[in-house]
Amino acid sequence: MTEPRLSPVLDRIDADIPASIERLMTLLRIQSISTDPAYTSECNAAADWLVDDLKGIGFDASKRKTPGHPMVVAHGGSGDGPHLSFYGHYDVQPVDPLDQWNTPPFEPEIQDTARGKVIRGRGSSDDKGQLMTFVEACRAWKAVHGSLPTKISFFFEGEEESGSPSLIPFMKDNAEELTTDLVMICDTSMVAPGVPSIASQLRGMLKDEFTIVGPRVDLHSGHYGGPGLNPLKEISRIVASFHDETGRVAVDGFYEGVHEVPEDLKRQWATSGFDEKDYLESVGYTRPHGEQGYSTLEQQWARPTLEVNGLWGGYQGAGTKTVIPSKAHCKITCRLVGDMDPDVLRRKLRAHVEAQLSPDAQVIWDGNLDGSPAAVMNTARPEFEAARQALTDEWNREAVFVGMGGSIPIAGFFKEILNMDAMLIGFANDDDAIHSPNEKYDVESFHKGIRSWARILAALST
Repeated sequence: MTEPRLSPVLDRIDADIPASIERLMTLLRIQSISTDPAYTSECNAAADWLVDDLKGIGFDASKRKTPGHPMVVAHGGSGDGPHLSFYGHYDVQPVDPLDQWNTPPFEPEIQDTARGKVIRGRGSSDDKGQLMTFVEACRAWKAVHGSLPTKISFFFEGEEESGSPSLIPFMKDNAEELTTDLVMICDTSMVAPGVPSIASQLRGMLKDEFTIVGPRVDLHSGHYGGPGLNPLKEISRIVASFHDETGRVAVDGFYEGVHEVPEDLKRQWATSGFDEKDYLESVGYTRPHGEQGYSTLEQQWARPTLEVNGLWGGYQGAGTKTVIPSKAHCKITCRLVGDMDPDVLRRKLRAHVEAQLSPDAQVIWDGNLDGSPAAVMNTARPEFEAARQALTDEWNREAVFVGMGGSIPIAGFFKEILNMDAMLIGFANDDDAIHSPNEKYDVESFHKGIRSWARILAALST
C-alpha cells in the first residue's frame, strides 16, 4: 500500500519524465573525461552544472577544489529523521575506439531497441544517468511538498574513472561534514532486466606483478638449449601451480577469511532471473570454468579468484629468433571476499611463487601495486529491508540482495574513513556497454529508478 505523501510524488515523476530526460541529456553533452587533461575544463563544467541544478531545487551546493577535478557537495532538508547522503560520479570513460560508435558519444539521443527505448551516449549508464535518478527523486519531493522528507546530502566526485586520487584526502579533510547516518550509491547493475537488486557484498582486489630472471642476457638456444634455465618455461610452470585440477587455488592459506553463502541468500540468487546459459554463451563459453562445486553466481560474487592477466617474455617480433630469454613477466590479480586480508594474502602468494623457484632462477616483485579488502554490507540494518520492500513494490517483482564480482572501493572508503554503512542500488543492465562504444541506459531504468528512490526516501524517512 502506497503511503499518502508518496502517491503525488510518483505522479509528479511520471508527468515530469520528459523534462527529466532533457536535463540528463544536457549533462551527457558535457565531455567530462577525467583521465585526459585536455578535458579538465569539461570536468569543471559538469561540476558547475550539478551545483547549479542542485541549487535550483533548494540545496546548499558548492564546488570544492582538489588537486585534481573538483568535488560537488550539497546539503538540504531538515527534521528529526535520518540524515541520508548520496554518492555518485560525474566523470566518464574515454570514448575510444571512436570509429565503433554508431552515433557521436557526446550527442545523446533516444533510440528504439528490441527491449524498449534507451538513452544512448557516453555516461548515460555510468554514472550520469544513475546519478540523476536520485536528483530527480529529490526534485519531485520538493515540487510536491515544498520540502524533502528528511535531511539529505550529495557527494559527487569527478575522478572515479581515473582512480579517485583526490577522494581519500578529501574525505579525511571533510569527515565531519560528509558523515551521515547512511550513504546510498547508484553505480551498480540489476542482476537481470527488471529484477531490482541491492548489492550486499563486493569483491576486493589484490594486484601483483613479478619477473623471473634466469641468465644475465638472452642466450643462443643452440648454445644453451638443454642445459640453460628458460625463464618462460619457469614462469609457465609456476603459473600452472596456482590452481589444482578442480579450479581451486592451490596457494597455501589462500582461503583464510572466506565464508560460505547463507542458504537464504542462495535462494534469492537462484530465483533472481539470472540466465547462466546466456551469460556464458554471450562470450563464447559452453560451460563455467571456475572452482568446481559452486554455481556460476557463487563463483562470480562469493568466491575468491587468482587470475593471470598478462604473461610475456622473449622475442615478440615477426618471424623467429632462437633465444632463451633472460626474463619473463607475469601480472596477476586476486578478487577477494569475506574477511580476506590483501596484505596477508600478498605475502602468501609471494611465498608460493618463491617456493617454486628452480636453482638459478630469481624473482623480482613490483612493489607499487595496491590491494583493497572486500566490502560486506550490514544488511541486518532495518533500512536494507525497508529499501528492498520499496523496490519490490515499484518493480512488482521481489528485490534481491546480490553480490558483485567487481570492486567499488568507495563503499569500503565510506566505512573505513567515515564509519558509514553503504547501500548500493543501481538500475543499469549488463548490456549497457559501460566503458565501451555505444553505451546506453534504458529509459525504463531511468524512469523507474527515479520512482524507486522516491519510494526508498519515503520508507527510510518514516
